[in-house]
Amino acid sequence: MAVEITSKIVGYRIKQNEPAAPEPVLPDENPLTVRIPSRPEGTLEAVSEKISYVGAEGRKKVYLLVSFMPVEGVVGGKRVVIERPVEFFFPSGQLSSEHQWITATMRSLSLAARGGYVTQAVADLRKVAWDKGLVRCGWNRHGKPVFHDSEVSAIAWSIQQILYRRGFLDQDGNQVPVEDLVERYAQRAANGYAWQPEEEEAGAPETGTVEPIDGGASASAEAAGPAVVGHCPECRGELIMMDGCPTCYAGCGWSKCG
Repeated sequence: MAVEITSKIVGYRIKQNEPAAPEPVLPDENPLTVRIPSRPEGTLEAVSEKISYVGAEGRKKVYLLVSFMPVEGVVGGKRVVIERPVEFFFPSGQLSSEHQWITATMRSLSLAARGGYVTQAVADLRKVAWDKGLVRCGWNRHGKPVFHDSEVSAIAWSIQQILYRRGFLDQDGNQVPVEDLVERYAQRAANGYAWQPEEEEAGAPETGTVEPIDGGASASAEAAGPAVVGHCPECRGELIMMDGCPTCYAGCGWSKCG
């Protein structure tokens, strides 16, 4: 619309645009420690594994289910998404006399996962010991069998391996930094596949120690175990060479070197 000027012009000024208000800075919120009140409704991605171990009572095979979900947070003022374990399920009846304690432990582990401290909780389970001798479960990166202080410790170690292969923990059971978790989840979202360990790690014997339900690499790893050098005088189990000393492979704890 035209405006008629009827008076004398004595000066002028160019109107300036008002500066845009700065965007508010979001406070940091670590997605690793964000509390998840409860298991969300609907379907979650999950990993089902068959765990095989040998102890004083012989060989046992049990099944374990770990569920994962994306969790949002704020890092450096930016919204990010990572994947976290939120539920651990160990079907009851696999070890009949102890199933109530197993169920209770899995519920506590699920609470720890949703509370943001599952890494410490699993590490604490690794420290559980019993008086029935060592339990053999899995192979380390040098191709030697791994011995644990109890069945609980063996299952906790197997859980760490599941979380390692999912990219949540490193190979030694330590927490992966949140920046790496963000990158790995972005890779999954962009390419449609999960992060995988590097080739030199993926090819190590340790990665095949927990058996997928449909079999997999661990069956061949079991078959290619160390040579038997005799039988245990305590439980008549097989002896193998460990650090240059005949040691009971069945897990009763006997060793020729004491």
